[in-house]
Amino acid sequence: MRRAYAVLLALCCALAAALATAAPARAAPRTITNGTRFTDTSGDPVHAHGGGVIKVGSAYYWFGEDRDSDNTFRSVNAYRSTDLKNWEFRARVLTRSSASELGTAYIERPKVVYNAATGMFVMWMHKENGTDYGEARAAVAVSSTVDGSYTYRGSFRPLGQYMSRDLTTYVDTDGAGYLVSAANENYDLHIYRLTADYTGIAALVANPWPGGHREAPALFKRNGVYFMLTSGATGWNPNQQQYATATSLAGPWSSWSNIGDSTAYDSQTAYVLTVQGGSGTSYLYLGDRWGDSFGGTVDDSRYVWLPLTFPAATSMSMSWYPEVTVDTTAGTVTGTGATYRTLIARHSSKCVDVPSRSAWQGVAVVQYTCNGGTNQKWWFKDLGNGYSALLGRGSSLCLQENASGVTQEDCTGATAQQWSVVASGSFVTVRARASGACLDVSGASTAESAAVITYTCTSSTNQQWQRST
Repeated sequence: MRRAYAVLLALCCALAAALATAAPARAAPRTITNGTRFTDTSGDPVHAHGGGVIKVGSAYYWFGEDRDSDNTFRSVNAYRSTDLKNWEFRARVLTRSSASELGTAYIERPKVVYNAATGMFVMWMHKENGTDYGEARAAVAVSSTVDGSYTYRGSFRPLGQYMSRDLTTYVDTDGAGYLVSAANENYDLHIYRLTADYTGIAALVANPWPGGHREAPALFKRNGVYFMLTSGATGWNPNQQQYATATSLAGPWSSWSNIGDSTAYDSQTAYVLTVQGGSGTSYLYLGDRWGDSFGGTVDDSRYVWLPLTFPAATSMSMSWYPEVTVDTTAGTVTGTGATYRTLIARHSSKCVDVPSRSAWQGVAVVQYTCNGGTNQKWWFKDLGNGYSALLGRGSSLCLQENASGVTQEDCTGATAQQWSVVASGSFVTVRARASGACLDVSGASTAESAAVITYTCTSSTNQQWQRST
C-alpha cells in the first residue's frame, strides 16, 4: 500500500512540475475580414469604436466607444484577446453613472496607458456636452486593473486654455507619457508631455503643423523614428490620411505625406498597434468605417484593419486587403490580395451595382451604367468547394440569392451566398448553388436600376456576363 502511494505521489509531483514549466498557449494565426462588424465570443457586436489597444502580459485589451442611437455616451467597453481575432467582452469600464457630467456626454477616442511607477491604468478621452462640440475638453479616468471599473477624474482643457478634441496617447521607451490632441477647432495638432503619473498635462512640447486642419491622430515609433498618422477634418466622412515623421517629438517634423487611397479605404484612423512576436514586429492600422458616413450611427460602424509597410526608414504605405492574417506569436501581419471584377450584362452593357454605394445589408443589387465605382466591383472568393462568394469592394458584403431578388448581406458562408461561374464563349453565367438558377437582369431590361435577380437558366444574353477588371 505504501509503495502504491509513493508511486502515485511521484506521478502527481511529475505532473505538477510539467504543468509549472509548460509554456503558455500559443495564439494561432487568425484571419480578419475587413469592412465588417466584428463580433465577440458571445456573438454580440464589438463596440470599441474610436478605440485603442494595450497589451498586458500575453493578452491584448481593446477599449472603445459604445453609444446610444443619438450618439450620446453609453460606455467605454473593454475586450480581451490573445490573437486579435477572438474578442471576449470584459466589462463596461466607464459608464454614464461613473460621474454626473457623463450622463449626457459625448465620450470619444478612449486610450489607455499603464503607468509603471504608480501601477495604475490611465484612460484619456475626448469629452463633449452631448449637445454640440463646444466644450472641446480632455478627460481622465484611472483604474488599478486593466479591465476593472475606472474612476473618473474629470475633464479640462489642456494647460487651462487649449481646446482638445480627437486625441491619442503614447508612452515612449524612456517611460515618459504623451498626449496628442486636435486643438484650435482642429486646425492645430498639439503634442503634450504628461505628468509623471500620466493623469495631467505637464507641458506643451510642440505644435508642428499650425493650421494643418488634421484630426484622428495615431502616434508610434519604429526604429527610432516617430510616425504621426492622421486624417483630415471632414466630420464622419472619410478622407485622405496623411503621415509625418520625426526623430524627436519636439521636432523638427516632416511635412505631411499621403498614405492609402483618397478615403483611407472608407475609414478613419483610430490607432496603430505594434504587434511584436518571435519572428519580428509588425504595425497594424486600426480604422473605423463610421456608420454615420453611410446613414447609420456610431454603433453601426465597422472596422478596417490593414498592415502598414515601410519602404524606407521615414516612409510608410498602406494597401487595401479584404482579409488580413495576424499571427501574434510570430509578430506578423499579412494581407490577402484580391482581384476585383465588374460584372457587365451582355444585353445592356451595364454593371451589377449596389445603389447609392450603400454599405447596408439587405440592399438589392441592380444594373447601372458602368462607372468604375467600388460598388460595382466584386471579389470572386474561391471557397474551395467549386463555388465562390462574391464580396463587394465597397461594402465587404456578399451577394445572396433570395426569393425576391439578389441582395448584399453579411457574409455567413450560407449556400445562398455561393455561386458557380461557368464559361459561355467570351462570357460567363453565374449560377446560384441554392436554387441552380442563373444571375439575370429582370425582364431583359436595358433600363438603369433594373433589378438583378436569379431565374431559370436559359442562355439568354441577360444571363451572360463579362467579367472585367
